[in-house]
Amino acid sequence: MIAIVLIAIAAGAASALMFASLISGALISLLLFYLAPLPLMVAALGWGPLAATIGGIAAAAGLGAIFGLPYCIAFAMMVALPGWWLGHLALLGRPVAGATAGEAVEPAPPHIEWYPVGRVLLWVAAFAILTTTGALLTLGSDAETITATLRHGLLRVFTVATAADEQPSGDIERLVDWLVIFAPLAATLVAMVTLTLNLWLAGKVTQTSGRLHRPWPELRSTVLPPMTLVALLVALGLCFAGGTIAILAQIVTTALVIAYALVGFAVLHTLTLSLTSRSFWLAGTYVVVVVFAWPIVAVVALGITDALFGVRQRYLRSRPPPLPAS
Repeated sequence: MIAIVLIAIAAGAASALMFASLISGALISLLLFYLAPLPLMVAALGWGPLAATIGGIAAAAGLGAIFGLPYCIAFAMMVALPGWWLGHLALLGRPVAGATAGEAVEPAPPHIEWYPVGRVLLWVAAFAILTTTGALLTLGSDAETITATLRHGLLRVFTVATAADEQPSGDIERLVDWLVIFAPLAATLVAMVTLTLNLWLAGKVTQTSGRLHRPWPELRSTVLPPMTLVALLVALGLCFAGGTIAILAQIVTTALVIAYALVGFAVLHTLTLSLTSRSFWLAGTYVVVVVFAWPIVAVVALGITDALFGVRQRYLRSRPPPLPAS
């Protein structure tokens, strides 16, 4: 127990330092800020959710004592809570009794049915929605106040950054107007990607060290619950309602769209199993999406198509892949 407490405190201290590094204003601090949940997730996957709980509480209390209550709350909501809960879900499993061939055959030993990866992905989306919504609500309680505060802050930043240039203020204002629209969506996207990446990295670290207490999941078979598509359609419709509801609906829509994009990549990993140049095509796809961004629409469409028509199941039934799963 003492070893777990020491590891938890070390993980919490690392997360707190990475989170607080943003105060320095250095460019590298932005990367450290987004990787702040990683130590707590490693502690949760390698030493259990209790370690992440102890580390998160200690780190939040330390940040609160040094920098004040807002930093304590922000760390707890953006780092400690996702790190603990996602680590807990990743290790959540239940025994399933083995099937029997007849009365004379003894039942096979039970195997563990682990919490589905698709549901973990939905929780990642929920945390992305929660953190983005919480950040926006600190700017105001209604859409007009949020928009005005965000616009004023961005306009001040761009005015200072371009003070030495001769760019007309009208161009800056038009750019800020666009950023005000897309800033909540971009924040949701970044939260989704960074939380997913942190959980994957934590799993790889604990697997490499031999501390991962579960087999590595088959990520290419990730499936979202059927009602996720219904929730996406409802959120998409509410985007046109106007006001605060529209802003919140846009955040939810963005999170669910990114979730289907990740499912779309899982579909690609399945459909390319029989290709000899599989690594080349997958790497090329990732590079194109990262560089040009807009091809993500096709990946999202692929994920939604698989949810509607079972593309992976049809493919695997008609053409079993000759290569082993990776």
